[in-house]
Amino acid sequence: MSFTAQLRDSVRLPGGDALVNGFAFESRGDASCRALLHNGHELEVYNLYEVFAGERAPAAVFPLPWPGWDRGVHSTSPDGSFAVFSGQRAVRAVGAGGEKLWEYRHGCWGPEIGHEHTGDEQEVCRGLEHGSCRVSDDGRLVWAHVVVELEGQDWQEYWVVLDARDGRELARLPLDSAASGSHHLSHPDGIHMGLCIGMGQDGILLHWARWDGEKLIGWDLNEGMDRILLDVHAGHPGFLTVEHYGADLELHAMDGTVLAKGVSEPGDDEPLCWDYGCGFVNADTVIATTVESDEDPERARHWLLDARTLEIRGTVAYPTAPVDSYVRPLGDGTWLTYDRGSETLNRWSEASS
Repeated sequence: MSFTAQLRDSVRLPGGDALVNGFAFESRGDASCRALLHNGHELEVYNLYEVFAGERAPAAVFPLPWPGWDRGVHSTSPDGSFAVFSGQRAVRAVGAGGEKLWEYRHGCWGPEIGHEHTGDEQEVCRGLEHGSCRVSDDGRLVWAHVVVELEGQDWQEYWVVLDARDGRELARLPLDSAASGSHHLSHPDGIHMGLCIGMGQDGILLHWARWDGEKLIGWDLNEGMDRILLDVHAGHPGFLTVEHYGADLELHAMDGTVLAKGVSEPGDDEPLCWDYGCGFVNADTVIATTVESDEDPERARHWLLDARTLEIRGTVAYPTAPVDSYVRPLGDGTWLTYDRGSETLNRWSEASS
């Protein structure tokens, strides 16, 4: 069965590919959706709904603290008054005027053990490894994945909770990881924060935690080291994951209990291999893609699933031509795709019957 997609909005947005195939997208419990796009030595922050309404100017612009550093996953405060950058050797908060508010120094993500630094803030060491950070939905905390140099050891990765006012460390959780990269995802309940750590061929680590004002309480889903954190929605108390190599999707309760599993329909000759571009269209529907595994360009590559059972409802049929983009669901009944040729960001919904 197929479902026809309806084009709701379309806008030219250079660099918008990072919204559907990267970590430039930031949503919060108040249903706001932001694009955090690099433009030269600046981070431009857009309100997506305002962009589609015709506003082309970014809502805020922050200078990048380290112009030579183009990795790390950054975050902005809910009110847009400051941004927090995940650097190679520090987490830094920057105000709307470009001023440094505070800095939390940590070890270097560069993979070479014991390498020297010149002390020059513009110096960037070799390596693609990086951490990530996330401002909490109430703007009071900054969660950050960092590496720390310890006496008697080479290094140790930590998940730290910082006071958003001054960068003071409130708590830290040791991690058994050797990251190539990571990303955070805050739950709409305003309490829980998720951290997903990619370690290349060594697997995936997935952690959840909450800060009760005095203690950091954390747990993980790392028995198989194979679950990638995809999405959350206010209509679900838990979260959505995909298996490291795309074998299945799973809906979890907050403690990790599997509530539903999404696999190919019985009788399929070749099982579906899900991509990382999956998530909640709304509380009732999940959209998932098979862009990477589909070799037939005419085959529908986007699928709609029941959000509570993860049973396949059918494929998405686009009105003009097949769309081979990844997707970014917004949770409000719509999803994004990006046309690289025209640098166009499109917003779709399921057409009314």
